[in-house]
Amino acid sequence: MKTLNIYDELKANAYPGRGIVIGKSADGKSAVTAYFIMGRSENSRNRVFVEDGDGIRTQAHDPSKMEDPHLIIYAPVRVLGNKTIVTNGDQTDTIYELMDKQLTFEQSLRTREFEDDAPNYTPRISGIIHAENGGFNYAMSILKSADGDPSSCNRYTFAYNNPIAGEGHFIHTYMGDGSPLPSFEGEPKKVEIPSDIDEFTNGLWDALNEDNKVSLFVRFINLETGDIQSRIVNKNK
Repeated sequence: MKTLNIYDELKANAYPGRGIVIGKSADGKSAVTAYFIMGRSENSRNRVFVEDGDGIRTQAHDPSKMEDPHLIIYAPVRVLGNKTIVTNGDQTDTIYELMDKQLTFEQSLRTREFEDDAPNYTPRISGIIHAENGGFNYAMSILKSADGDPSSCNRYTFAYNNPIAGEGHFIHTYMGDGSPLPSFEGEPKKVEIPSDIDEFTNGLWDALNEDNKVSLFVRFINLETGDIQSRIVNKNK
């Protein structure tokens, strides 16, 4: 699979929706993840990321303008021991709770399906990092309707063991703008991951469509020390 420049990928797509990146920094020192959200409606754009314990959650920027919290207020990132969970919806909580009861990432997601936002039936995308003893592995998942038919849910899981320095994978909800929005197709895209968190954060934020971008979260987990660096960028100040 060709390794892509993620900034070019984002610049070429005005509306990838929500996206997850997971991989290893180019210097081989860190497990890396990023999560971004975008919005077309005022309700979707009226959000910010805020810290919540070891993770983050979304909240209304202006509570007086919040029309419907369904599907847009959730915890995108939670930490369970040496596992970091990243998703685009409240399935974060499902994964956290069921893995805490010894189910696997994949088993936990079998209890969920795509979002109930007809006619888009937005895919649920999820990722998990398992860091231990100086190394790590990760997995990504997408739950999507069968080409827009809500009677059938297609579930795909992709697992990556012993990641290569400077490489990661990128999955997002939509192939681009449209009505209805076309769901992501294929396996996660292989992308380049730099060594510097601020370089990555700034590059991602600058590459996202100016009109549609809402918030971005980036985390580097040092594999030797366990130290965490995180960045949050919100369009709404």
